[in-house]
Amino acid sequence: MSADADRLGLATLRRLPVECRPLLRPGTVPAGIVHLGVGAFHRAHQAVHTEAAVGAAGGDWGIIGVAPRSTAVVDALAAQDNLFSVTTLAAEGATTRVVGALAGVRHAAGDPAAVVRLLADPAIRVVTLTVTEKAYQLDPVTGALRADPDLVADLTTDRPPRTVPGLLVRGLLARAAADAGPVALVSCDNLPANGRRLRGLVTQALALARVPDGPAGWIDRQVSFPGTMVDRIVPASTPDTLDTARRALGVTDLAAVAAEPYSQWVVEDDFPGGRPAWERAGAVLTGDAGPWERLKLRTLNGVHSATAYLGALAGAETVAETLALPRLDGVLRRLVAEDVAASFTPPPGVSVPAYGEEVLARFANPAIRHRTLQIAMDGSQKLPQRVLHTIADLRAAGRPARWAALVVAAWLRFLLGHADDGRPLPLDDPLADRIRAALAAAPGTPAGVVDALFALREVFPADLAADDEVRADVTGWLTDLERHGVRATVAGAG
Repeated sequence: MSADADRLGLATLRRLPVECRPLLRPGTVPAGIVHLGVGAFHRAHQAVHTEAAVGAAGGDWGIIGVAPRSTAVVDALAAQDNLFSVTTLAAEGATTRVVGALAGVRHAAGDPAAVVRLLADPAIRVVTLTVTEKAYQLDPVTGALRADPDLVADLTTDRPPRTVPGLLVRGLLARAAADAGPVALVSCDNLPANGRRLRGLVTQALALARVPDGPAGWIDRQVSFPGTMVDRIVPASTPDTLDTARRALGVTDLAAVAAEPYSQWVVEDDFPGGRPAWERAGAVLTGDAGPWERLKLRTLNGVHSATAYLGALAGAETVAETLALPRLDGVLRRLVAEDVAASFTPPPGVSVPAYGEEVLARFANPAIRHRTLQIAMDGSQKLPQRVLHTIADLRAAGRPARWAALVVAAWLRFLLGHADDGRPLPLDDPLADRIRAALAAAPGTPAGVVDALFALREVFPADLAADDEVRADVTGWLTDLERHGVRATVAGAG
């Protein structure tokens, strides 16, 4: 049997078990969506919702997935006729189904001009993004565009664009020049007010590029930026992921992903060129995704970061292993009930502590091996919206933020580069050089570490950094973590 005959693709669909076959056959649904960032999360979330929506209600809403840099996923999908599988991992067992939502794949770095033309195509009425927080090149505190040399060159020269903002702006300008019709740009990344942040990115980029009033006005009138909240735990794929998919399908899928059973998508319903019937696939269409976004960022993502840093320090490889640490679940419950729940108004009818209990149950799923070091990446970009906004809102109301301060202290302790048993911890962060320089120049005391890192304005706003109670809480927790380690600190937390 040839390698192709043993690989997932159109030619092998009939060999799949009936329950594993896709709802849509690639090539039969014209493209109406471009997605930037064709990684595991998109494939297990928006692609699944979109396939179900088109399967239920029809429409020309096939997705063309664009990888900004890496070719690995594009190559794997192209070799499989854009098919891939999603394995749902529950404690009671796994189920696998192939998804046929993708109408094509592209590699932006390999042919950026083709992607710009795609963004300007009138058939494309929705552009979605999952490119991680750092790819937006926005200051996580202020939302200001970070105009690094690559971005400036994208916006002020004719060279092929290399950044996500540059690619978007070039595409929108080409769309305006062709008067190609309205389009919605939909961020599905964990940014606060992600729709408004994306609009701000485009507005700032147009100003930096000195775009004339004509095309800038067209973009202002014809482009919407719906806010969203996305939620599904999707670990990085491993050889075990591929093995599980092969056992279920009977063929090899080199683009296989795995995810938890839970999946939620809240979307502001502002699509001037139309959209798939995502509500038919379980999505919540709303006029304001803000309360849902804060619920998820501060509760699920905040607790995720807490488990990542505390777990990595304690030597736990996964979130589920971290939750098994004695008394940690109680600390996380207090974080949710005493700090997060008091920091914002949730969506109507939603109890933040009850949502927190659901989060902890999901995190404890033994079938999901979500690695603490994977979640710990890019902390300088994640902590502001996941934890620091909680602290800022609590302090503005005159309330303490003791448990949220523990999460900040755990991050600072993680940045020191070694676990409680002395093993090295990696620092994978856009501000890694700044962080290392600040620590190298600081006294080697908890107070010295706090002073040095609280001075990073890209992470800590000036008023929060100057808050003596916050500094004292973080310094106290950091002292305990340094002296006693995570296990003893958590066990002694009252």
